[in-house]
Amino acid sequence: MTDRTQHPVPPGQPPVTPRAAEDPCTLTRELRAVHALVLRNLSHMLAQPAQTVLMLVQPLLFLLLLGGGLAALVPKTAVGGDYRAYLFPGVLVMTVQTPAVTVGMRLITDRENGYLRETLMAPVRRSTLLYGSCLGGTAEATVQGAVLLATAGIVGLPYQPVLLLRLLAVMALTSFVLTVLAAALAIGIRTVESFHILLSLALMPLLFLSGAFFPLTTLPGWLTQLAAINPLAYAVDVLRRGIAHHVPGSTAATGVHWGSWQPPAALEIVVLALLGACVLLWAARRFGRLE
Repeated sequence: MTDRTQHPVPPGQPPVTPRAAEDPCTLTRELRAVHALVLRNLSHMLAQPAQTVLMLVQPLLFLLLLGGGLAALVPKTAVGGDYRAYLFPGVLVMTVQTPAVTVGMRLITDRENGYLRETLMAPVRRSTLLYGSCLGGTAEATVQGAVLLATAGIVGLPYQPVLLLRLLAVMALTSFVLTVLAAALAIGIRTVESFHILLSLALMPLLFLSGAFFPLTTLPGWLTQLAAINPLAYAVDVLRRGIAHHVPGSTAATGVHWGSWQPPAALEIVVLALLGACVLLWAARRFGRLE
């Protein structure tokens, strides 16, 4: 026979109700929210295939037209091999750049149409919502980068699994950094127009100072110092080093330098990861105070 006697609750301790025992685990709720936001970003990409294709057109034009046109003019000794292979890491960064910064624009439009206010009412931490949006943008950008990575044979790169996985991992890290930077910028901006203006003022100089199109060692000293604080320069340099490690004759001595010293690729990866993590935590703190 089951004992149904109700034991007294000690003073100062709240009673345990059957409903509390049925509540899902907090961690499970947070993970479900992140999963839903990641699926939202991927669904946007799959629902708009034309837009996805157009995002890949510009990098391909740079690779085929600019790379093909300058390949005969730029000496191989200046870039350590074929100019198209030298340009390929920069094209990969361009590919993940656009979908990554789209997270910031989506955050602003969600605020304008009221979707963000409804999302903030979910029984999860606000920071979790930002983490999910950034992770979704990272996944979307990485997928598009992987599509362009499949064209590596055009520039004479071998389809070695280790090389492709290495480049894909660096692209994922680059997508993460660009996504959190765009999200952090969008939190304090009210209109999409203002966000577009800031992006146009920031992204093009960052791309040209990344070493994507020409060696950073050819820049004046003060521009070289600016390139040393450019996250895209580290991303391009790590990608180029990965290619040089697997392609004989390639060189990666034209990338980021701290004074007269070139940091190793592992240290550049740590710099990118720390930058992304710090910006994400800072953005999550600001997002938690968003009205």
